[in-house]
Amino acid sequence: MAAIPVYRWRLAPEGLATRRQLRARGLRPGGQDVVAQIERPRRRGPLVAYLYSIDLAKPVRPMTPAKRVALAKANRARRLCPQCRTDAGYVILAELGMCVPCADLGEQAAA
Repeated sequence: MAAIPVYRWRLAPEGLATRRQLRARGLRPGGQDVVAQIERPRRRGPLVAYLYSIDLAKPVRPMTPAKRVALAKANRARRLCPQCRTDAGYVILAELGMCVPCADLGEQAAA
């Protein structure tokens, strides 16, 4: 495997972009290999982002009606409290495992 070029933060050449930057332009990598990477120094070790060629990027695939329904169903399931079976109106935290009112009742019963 050949080594890829590594650039410092904000010093990547024109024509390369991260996945997020491609997405902001309505593009996706489209199966191309990573062209280079950028590193942002920090104490715990550098943050690394992979770069892709903008010229080889493809347009983002449109959302199909079936995907839209599946996504809505998955998001609805993340808001459903398993304890009281109601829609919490927000995504339930994995740490709690239930909506905040049910978690508060559980703490009060345990005390």
